[in-house]
Amino acid sequence: MNIKVKIAQRKEETIKISTPFIKLDSLLKFAGAVETGAMAKELILDGKVKVNGEVCTARGKKIKDGDTVSFFEYDYKIINEN
Repeated sequence: MNIKVKIAQRKEETIKISTPFIKLDSLLKFAGAVETGAMAKELILDGKVKVNGEVCTARGKKIKDGDTVSFFEYDYKIINEN
């Protein structure tokens, strides 16, 4: 039996912030990945979000310049404009 598996290619998006950091739940809303803060909170607490390759369940995690947040098929690269 031959089984073919197709792995979805990850999509990369750059998110520019003008503050020293942004909290993880706010980033997901700012990026348009979720519609509400409650949705962001639930997905983070369920372990669906990674920060720099590691699962993060702290919704108040400070995301800074150079961090990468992975959510489903998206990788959000954070850039500080200042």
